[in-house]
Amino acid sequence: MGMLHWLGLAFIVVLADQFTKVLVLGYYQLGGSSEVSSFFNVVRVHNYGAAFSFLAGASGWQRWFFTALAVAAIGVMLWLLRSHAGQRLFCFALACVMGGAIGNVIDRLLHGYVIDFLDFHAQGVHFPAFNLADSAITLGAACLILDEVLRVRRSK
Repeated sequence: MGMLHWLGLAFIVVLADQFTKVLVLGYYQLGGSSEVSSFFNVVRVHNYGAAFSFLAGASGWQRWFFTALAVAAIGVMLWLLRSHAGQRLFCFALACVMGGAIGNVIDRLLHGYVIDFLDFHAQGVHFPAFNLADSAITLGAACLILDEVLRVRRSK
């Protein structure tokens, strides 16, 4: 599979991420929520930081720092996709991470924050809210680890 295939996957991740965020912005006020099940809510949260709201309380410089960091990472991933287009699991992982990174960069550029809305909880303890872009990044990271484990096993 060529690089365009992987860029198409990243594009689908961006579209799905942005579509769900538009729905959340349209249907929920900041802090609003709907209970979906005993362990899951849809909420509207604005994350001014990074994962788990890291640096959310900073004075605003973090918006541009995280945007620049993501743009640099996207550049590296594009180079890696071009260099390793035949390695399916590796490229799938990169496409997921890249699509998620682009989705969150779009939020930072348009809004100044990332829109999170998936809220899982158990016994009153809530996992930090996240979005589809974060899910794609997590899936991609897990696939990168799996790809490396499989590569090491094959080399033995």
